Order: sequence, then C-alpha cells, then structure tokens
Amino acid sequence: MEMAAQIGAPAAAARAHEELFAYWAARRHGARLPARRDIDPAGFKRLLPTVSLIDVLPDPADFRLRLAGTGLYGVYGREITGRRLGEVYNSSATDYWRVELSKVVAERRPAVGVHSLAWRGASHLSILWLRLPLASNGCDVDMILGYDAVVGVSQMSSGIRAA
Repeated sequence: MEMAAQIGAPAAAARAHEELFAYWAARRHGARLPARRDIDPAGFKRLLPTVSLIDVLPDPADFRLRLAGTGLYGVYGREITGRRLGEVYNSSATDYWRVELSKVVAERRPAVGVHSLAWRGASHLSILWLRLPLASNGCDVDMILGYDAVVGVSQMSSGIRAA
C-alpha cells in the first residue's frame, strides 16, 4: 500500500474537495442536479485515483460501487468495483455509509464527512469524504459521485505533517 502517495495534509484534501465540488456545481442546470452524462472525468483527472461512482439501487434500497478509482484498492485492500455496501464494509461501516448516502439521495444535496478506517484495522487513518448527487432526470438522485482523501489521524488533530 503506497500510503505516502495517498496521505496528504488535510489542506490538500480540502482543496481537492473544493475542486471537485466546483466542477460538479458548474454542471448543475439551475436547481436541477447534473447527470452522469454531464460529468467528464478529464475535468478532474488528478483526482481520479480516489474517485468513485455509486449506483443508487431503488428496491430494496441499497448502493453499489459502479466504479472505484485505482487508489481505492489500497484503501480497501481489494477491488470494490461492482460490490454493494455490505460486500465492502463490516456491519457498522455499512450502516454508517447507508445513512450518509441515503441523506444525499433524500436531501438531493452534497455531503462531506470523516470516516475512520478502524473497521479495516487502520485506526490511525481516516477518509475525508465528499459525496455529490447525480440525477439522470435532474431531480431524482440515481448515482453519487464520490471522492475520498486518506489522512492520518495525527494530521487531523494538528494539521502538521511529519516528515
């Protein structure tokens, strides 16, 4: 796992979040949400290693990782493309993501947060995540664009990166 390449200071993570959010916001059509077809990965090429596309499955309500950037393999320790939440996470992490992603769908608004990787035995690492709603019809969220930045817990508290 190339942690040095993945772990960036929280300021860099925040800049990446701002960059992807600005890209997404520029593709909105007034109050209408952008659709997957409005998103061109070339527009945020440097972020692609930890970008994901998450399908919203209606019945029963669930989420499937349609696409997971190559950098996420190191975070999860395996390929997660094509898998549902319950196939990727333990039960408490599955519950966490189901709640967070359901909020994005219900509120039709972006969400941001921090999630510990303790469930994977890496309690010293966390993900600063961003989830952006996409809607084919501009209204009903049917996909979520995600971005994850892995940071060390020491960086979270101090903001200073050890050499």
